[in-house]
Amino acid sequence: MKSLVILALCLFVLSSLAYSATSTQTFSTSAGDVRITPLNHASTLIEAEGKTIYLDPAKPVKFSGMPKADLIVITDIHPDHMDPASIADVSKAATEIFAPSAVVATVTTAKPIANGETRTWQGWTIEAIPAYNLNPTRGPAPGKIFHDKGRGNGYVFTYGGKRFYFSGDTEGVPEMRALKNIDVAFVCMNLPYTMPPDEAADAVKAFHPKIVIPYHYRGSDLAVFQKGLEGTGIEVRLLDWYPK
Repeated sequence: MKSLVILALCLFVLSSLAYSATSTQTFSTSAGDVRITPLNHASTLIEAEGKTIYLDPAKPVKFSGMPKADLIVITDIHPDHMDPASIADVSKAATEIFAPSAVVATVTTAKPIANGETRTWQGWTIEAIPAYNLNPTRGPAPGKIFHDKGRGNGYVFTYGGKRFYFSGDTEGVPEMRALKNIDVAFVCMNLPYTMPPDEAADAVKAFHPKIVIPYHYRGSDLAVFQKGLEGTGIEVRLLDWYPK
């Protein structure tokens, strides 16, 4: 009987850790390691020094058995980024939330952070980078775009001297291209909502991170993105953001 209990406990632990299997990326910083795990599409888990951050927690991720959030950061209002049910699933009493004002209108416990603003949290510096569309021909209707300038954020997270950029839903806007000293960039690409892989590669070349990781890429040809960065010295890492 005792051995069965031990086996059950082991299986529970293994299942709760399944989210952090082979795709987890570990980056050393002067303040300790940062572990970044792709969950699905835009949903991302960031862990450092015992603190847990979720970026855009949303379905279809099942958060049962996963660590509760110390901080949640939201990029925009669409359900693949702002999912109140998933936010509730990962929250605890002390969880803090940073989000654009348009998100705060729904997630009323969030603290607003606007394009260009910076917040500090538990050793992290978090900068809100504008995220928006440029090409009106890709919008949901003539003269309309999916992501208006000023509404959504990308973010630069700085910890222990390392700078991690998450683009949010955007095209290769001037604010992205002007970024400096990015160590790791997570860059979106999917039509019609953001941009195609060749445009994403061109934007990445402009700010030249040390490492770039495509995310939010459903349906995109990542080989095109890789080819566009050949010979630049930028390391391209491909992770599975859409587990079966």
